[in-house]
Amino acid sequence: MDWIQALILGIVQGLTEYLPVSSSGHLTIISTFFGIDGADNLEFTVAVHVATVLSTLVILWREIDWILKGLFKFEMNDETKYALNIIVSMIPVGIVGLFFKDKVEEAFGSGLLIVGVMLLVTAVLLTFSYFAKPRQKEHISLWDAFVIGVAQACAVLPGLSRSGSTIATGLMLGDKKEKLAQFSFLMVIPPILGEALLDVLKALKGEEAFGGSIDAFPLAVGFLAAFLSGCFACKLMINIVKKGKLIYFGLYCAIIGVAILAFQLI
Repeated sequence: MDWIQALILGIVQGLTEYLPVSSSGHLTIISTFFGIDGADNLEFTVAVHVATVLSTLVILWREIDWILKGLFKFEMNDETKYALNIIVSMIPVGIVGLFFKDKVEEAFGSGLLIVGVMLLVTAVLLTFSYFAKPRQKEHISLWDAFVIGVAQACAVLPGLSRSGSTIATGLMLGDKKEKLAQFSFLMVIPPILGEALLDVLKALKGEEAFGGSIDAFPLAVGFLAAFLSGCFACKLMINIVKKGKLIYFGLYCAIIGVAILAFQLI
């Protein structure tokens, strides 16, 4: 991988991690176009995922600071309840990530065909969330947090957008738009870091290749590109959710999904 490819992939990762169009799906598409085998670039995958987590911390530092200050009061306050919601939302993805991720990848694969199908599923979810008009709740409940976590766990499938699934599910449950995007982006921090840690552990055990497959300069370029584009996309997406404009991303996913399936069938 050269630095130009790393730049493009980093930008795509940063943007699509937050925009509801599937980062894994778009990385698969771009990697296929470049002829890059993702298994040979484990360092890059870990680096850009850590970069997107850092972008979340930068953009949502006020909310994170609010949660941490509340937790250190050691009482059941709004901040503690918010943290509990995040923990509950992690349960489904934790179970899937630890015990079923490899089986899911073996069953469904990670090629363009599954990406195309899951992009269409993402389009359906975003469309439903746009037209669904449930009464908006004041707070995200523990049950809602768990259901949103299930949606996030389903997004282990390449092409099924993590942010799209979680935000669309929250909207259909009646959670307020103003709070959903922030919750969706905060709840994703532990799973992304956990996934990166699992990749590193697999590499240390010799189950995956790590080291020597990408030079330091392209790695740094990809990291910086993912971080800066992630900051931009995170801030942008919060405003988009507040305005309820997810339908446009649904149309985009539908177009790309159909195009991929048509390409595979030709």
